[in-house]
Amino acid sequence: MTVRSGKGYDFHVEVSEEIHEACGVFGVWGSDRVDVARLAYFGLYALQHRGQESAGIACFEDGKAHIHKQMGLVSDVFTAEALKTLKGNTAIGHVRYSTAGSSDLKNSQPILVEYQRGYLAVAHNGNLTNARIIRDELSEIGSIFQTTTDTEVIIHLMARSKEPAMVEKLIGALNEMKGSYSIVLFANNELIAARDPYGIRPLSLGCLKDSYVVSSESCAFDLIEAEFLREVEPGEILVINEKGLQSFFPFKKVQRRHCIFEYIYFARPDSFMFGRTVYTIRKALGRELARGDSIEADIVIPIPDSGIGAAIGYSQASDIPFELGLIRNHYVGRTFIEPEPSIRHFGVKLKHNAIHDLVSGKSIVVIDDSIVRATTSRKIISMLRYYGAREIHFRVSSPPTAYPCFYGIDTPSRKQLIAASHTIDEIKTYMNCDSLRYLTVDDMKRAIGDGDYAFCDACFTGDYFVPFPKEMDMEQMELFAMDFTAKTD
Repeated sequence: MTVRSGKGYDFHVEVSEEIHEACGVFGVWGSDRVDVARLAYFGLYALQHRGQESAGIACFEDGKAHIHKQMGLVSDVFTAEALKTLKGNTAIGHVRYSTAGSSDLKNSQPILVEYQRGYLAVAHNGNLTNARIIRDELSEIGSIFQTTTDTEVIIHLMARSKEPAMVEKLIGALNEMKGSYSIVLFANNELIAARDPYGIRPLSLGCLKDSYVVSSESCAFDLIEAEFLREVEPGEILVINEKGLQSFFPFKKVQRRHCIFEYIYFARPDSFMFGRTVYTIRKALGRELARGDSIEADIVIPIPDSGIGAAIGYSQASDIPFELGLIRNHYVGRTFIEPEPSIRHFGVKLKHNAIHDLVSGKSIVVIDDSIVRATTSRKIISMLRYYGAREIHFRVSSPPTAYPCFYGIDTPSRKQLIAASHTIDEIKTYMNCDSLRYLTVDDMKRAIGDGDYAFCDACFTGDYFVPFPKEMDMEQMELFAMDFTAKTD
């Protein structure tokens, strides 16, 4: 979308076709010898891929709470001066992604409040599917909300609770919520972490000397040289204070349903998640994609960065050489100055560009992790043909994405997902590739290991295992996701 600046420039606002993770969370409980704010800062650095629109850290020290959060990347938000203001022995941090209409500083996290029992700060990754209904009920009886995030609903429920212990307040609040959550919070001098009973969103526990750390992904522990202890179990609540670490399992046990897209796209390949290393799963998906594929090609190239692991696996299984035929520009923002119309493929070349002599005259297998609207894929294929590619065979290391997510991922509505309304042959024709092949759901299960398949694949199958509130049908849920929580937490 192009917007006139009023100063003679046309600014292009990038409407991305990518699926976006909503956020990443990090928490640390330490001692006077540990700079918890700096640890949280580096932890968020490692989680930057999970959210690039805002970042925040809140700390607690001697009865006082401190917070700093702004729109922007971690490196821009936290200057040396800002970190000096964040003192204490407990800290939580958050990086967030949202889309137009909900990208606002008031919705950035952590959310810090002061109430009759002290300070409470919360950072949340996930989506609470009944948050709108509970929010409306609380508003009717006088609650005043300061944000449009579902996270604030948890805070209001906790503040109203008459339970004496903070963990009991949190358990009571979460018992009223449906959906997905990985949460870190501090209440005065106590750090609490919680993961929903399905284990949809990831959360891990580590230690550094005499400090405990929790993070959306284990890659953050590597950066700060913390020891990875284990993943927080689905339905588990951890309480960390001067007494040490306590574990609670207060919720009814259900079948695990980890988010399959964490493996396919979101998570960093060096993270350990759901019992496996992400990179090994992506290679396995690529190997499965090559299984039974009879295409004869000169090279296999990924659409970077998330397609790289699958492309390596495909190359190894097919004996077709792997090459980095596309180079990604990692410094593209959401706006840029529109050039003259004569510059071909500008929008896609701003983010990806081909190595000309590598693709010219070649038959190419292009590997991507998913297709959403197919507009970017079509442009990349057009660019490759412009630079002389002889044949282009497009391979996707996941099944067709045909359904939106309501569990903490920002996806387009079903009407905008090309696989929801078009056959594979129709998508191939639209993209103008010589052949197109996806993984099937069974292929994906086999690659991951269907003997222990405990994943949410609703974006492929439409199997929404967490029931929606009776007051909301599918169409209402899509409006809910576009307008409220699925794009703000």
